[in-house]
Amino acid sequence: MWFADEARIGQKNKITRRWAKRGTRPSAPRDQRTASAYLFGAICPREGKGAALVLPRCNTAAMNLHLAEIAQAVAPGAHAVLLLDQAGWHLSDKLRVPPNLTLLPLPPKCPALNPVENLWQFLRDNWLSNRVFPSYRAILDTATMPGTSSSTSPGGSCRSASAIGLMDANQQDLV
Repeated sequence: MWFADEARIGQKNKITRRWAKRGTRPSAPRDQRTASAYLFGAICPREGKGAALVLPRCNTAAMNLHLAEIAQAVAPGAHAVLLLDQAGWHLSDKLRVPPNLTLLPLPPKCPALNPVENLWQFLRDNWLSNRVFPSYRAILDTATMPGTSSSTSPGGSCRSASAIGLMDANQQDLV
């Protein structure tokens, strides 16, 4: 049983709560620029495995890449059921679902049923919020830092769009 979801990270992050001494106001920088990347992540809690990609867009083509990444992480000879929300790119007729995966959409408006939502919240609370990223490259570097996301090999970092050659000219201009 695998759980998958994606999250947008970037220059326009939300402000999160912070601990501070009573009577003080801690700084919480907020950037109004809008460059962003998308973290695609999937976990299998039972096996302790994960698969993740950092991509410039969130669409059917990106989802196809993510499904291929998950399929590689599934044990040889095993079949995985992948629970995901009902986003348009998760249900598209253009998805190429690998033979060792079966997609199972969650009921609408039930993000609490997907444990990957907790992962995104943890990452935002601990590494991604209350930050100003100077460039698109800085967003990718933060998203692919070891220890901030999982990949198919323990201790590794997820692969970025630039690392696998998926950045087009518009995205390269942001770097």
